[in-house]
Amino acid sequence: MPAVAEQVTDAVTQANVKVVAEAPAMAMGTLYQSLAHSTGMMFENSVNAQNQQNTLSQAATTQGVMQIYSVDTLSDAISVAQIIAANR
Repeated sequence: MPAVAEQVTDAVTQANVKVVAEAPAMAMGTLYQSLAHSTGMMFENSVNAQNQQNTLSQAATTQGVMQIYSVDTLSDAISVAQIIAANR
């Protein structure tokens, strides 16, 4: 096996040490990025659920108001039906 210059060995060793030394920082960076993404998705889902709940609330309110407004009409229809039935 041919002899390798000390400078080459030192350069490779320093590069390996640099990679190993940076690994924890890279892992933490990846972890923080993943947490930030998950938190963003959580907020997006929360806003979407809130929008859906708002739509359901508006639909329920509309149905309630329609029922309130139809009370007079319904009672008038019942009264007219009773009058017609009494006159037969």
